[in-house]
Amino acid sequence: MGKRVVCSGSFDPLTIGHLDIIKRSANLFDEVIVVVMRNPNKDVGSFTPEERVSFIKKCTKDLPNVSVDTYQGLLADYVRDKGASAVVKGLRAISDYDDEFRQALTNQKLNPQMETIFMVSNSEHMFLSSSVVKQVCSLGGDITEFVPAEICDDIIKRLSRK
Repeated sequence: MGKRVVCSGSFDPLTIGHLDIIKRSANLFDEVIVVVMRNPNKDVGSFTPEERVSFIKKCTKDLPNVSVDTYQGLLADYVRDKGASAVVKGLRAISDYDDEFRQALTNQKLNPQMETIFMVSNSEHMFLSSSVVKQVCSLGGDITEFVPAEICDDIIKRLSRK
């Protein structure tokens, strides 16, 4: 059996930074499951989980070893249930590391077989987050360099106040 990993996040919406981590993971591992998780610390979201899955599928259709799913439980349980060996998390800054490190330790307690792999964001995407995309778009700014072209119009239609 090949190496199966999970890339998890809220992806509300998917950014070019997220897509970069997904593509790089697809180059390293036999199978990548991108799972849209509900983050209880964040608002309900600008896009439904189904819309986010659709966005990710559109942007990864050329990656045959990538599949997309949703889940509302514990990530440690999901990884175990899917037979994955690890979760891949993208890091933009030290503040990301602090949160992700605590989550990794918690997940390790919940699922001792689960590894967490931290992948550093490409330097040109380090500033980028879904929150930045939402703020810039809602104020009428240009997000074309922040999100994949395949979903840019969908995001603008939902978030723009123009």
